[in-house]
Amino acid sequence: MEEYLKLKQLVEEVADDVYKAQGGNKAAGTRVRKAMQDIKNMAQEVRKKILDMRNDDSAPPPTAPEG
Repeated sequence: MEEYLKLKQLVEEVADDVYKAQGGNKAAGTRVRKAMQDIKNMAQEVRKKILDMRNDDSAPPPTAPEG
């Protein structure tokens, strides 16, 4: 599912800035807060997609995630 893969990518991309923010880097903290908003929105998209798949009788069978 494309939305889930994008969500994973967003989380991975913000990892370095999380550690920088913990170290006191204010700019990194700002980037983390923005990324968390994007992650929140993408998580909502994943929820919607899962609900649509559940409600759609013609949904394809699930496949194993890559990587």
